[in-house]
Amino acid sequence: MTDKSNQRIQQAFENKDWPEIKSSDSWNIFKVMSEFVEGYDTLSRIGPCVSVFGSARTKPGTPYYEMAVEIGQKLAAAGLGVITGGGPGIMEAGNKGASKEKGASVGLNIDLPFEQSSNPYIDHDKSIDFKFFFVRKVMFMKYAQGFIVLPGGFGTLDELFEALTLVQTQKTAKFPIILVG
Repeated sequence: MTDKSNQRIQQAFENKDWPEIKSSDSWNIFKVMSEFVEGYDTLSRIGPCVSVFGSARTKPGTPYYEMAVEIGQKLAAAGLGVITGGGPGIMEAGNKGASKEKGASVGLNIDLPFEQSSNPYIDHDKSIDFKFFFVRKVMFMKYAQGFIVLPGGFGTLDELFEALTLVQTQKTAKFPIILVG
């Protein structure tokens, strides 16, 4: 280690400037529990669904956006609901396709400081806002019978690797994971 690295470590210990669990943090368990309860209550009767993952930044009219609309339509026509992250881009397109076919259109939106709000194609009774990413991912994994992954960023990769890890470690039954593009 360099002297500069050692100084930074020593300074951190002196200042105690790392995230620490505080006694007030333990009360967050109730916030986490409430998100699980809302998710389970809202999604427990949605029927068979497929999660569609992809970029929030894909614009309408682009090839992947239109492909996601078509995927949503075909899934709904086959009697499957569509679960997305509830935001714009690929998520909006998947919900739009399901909505066009009158299929279940679910949005699991994440509250971010300066990011997305829910897209207009989500069924009003199937839209949930989450503060905790891990609770949201549990809902994606628990209520989907398969996953379709279109191009995206770190969030899309996180969702993909969560699904792959659960299958690889046999924490869930095997299910189809389809990569597009």
